[in-house]
Amino acid sequence: MNLQDTDTKPWYKQFWPWFLIAIPTSSLIVGSFVIRFATDGTNTLVVDDYYKEGKAINARLDKIDRAIELGISTTLDIKQGQVAIEFLDGAPQTGEALRLEFFHVTLAHKDFNVLLSRDANGIYRSSFDEDIKGKWRIRLLPMDESWKVQDTVNLPQEKVISFNPQ
Repeated sequence: MNLQDTDTKPWYKQFWPWFLIAIPTSSLIVGSFVIRFATDGTNTLVVDDYYKEGKAINARLDKIDRAIELGISTTLDIKQGQVAIEFLDGAPQTGEALRLEFFHVTLAHKDFNVLLSRDANGIYRSSFDEDIKGKWRIRLLPMDESWKVQDTVNLPQEKVISFNPQ
């Protein structure tokens, strides 16, 4: 075998040097993505003061119990930027406006509220411009926040939702 018969391609035309360079390069790229995602922002789902949050949960449960005592039973209809709540039982006697709060289950910046007013038929209605696709936690409260009805729903839905205290 003669020395001139061997492969004399330059190193940059060989497979193995590029393969060996690709391994640490891909690690650096993946590592930079991990660092970017880790430092992208705060996690809004983490609570700093667990004791205060636990006390607040108990207060919220009392409001749900109050809605059950009042016998509140409603239907919720959300279609094309319109929301309607019809009381089947336990409708507020004063006819004051109600607040409907929408909380996205993972994206806090998508949360919003609407103010519902009662029409001549006793149905509480309002409209909104928000995009409501996905899983939402919905909460209905009077202005004095004496009771609360809440549920988690996937939106949009074509049918009317039974919206009762749970």
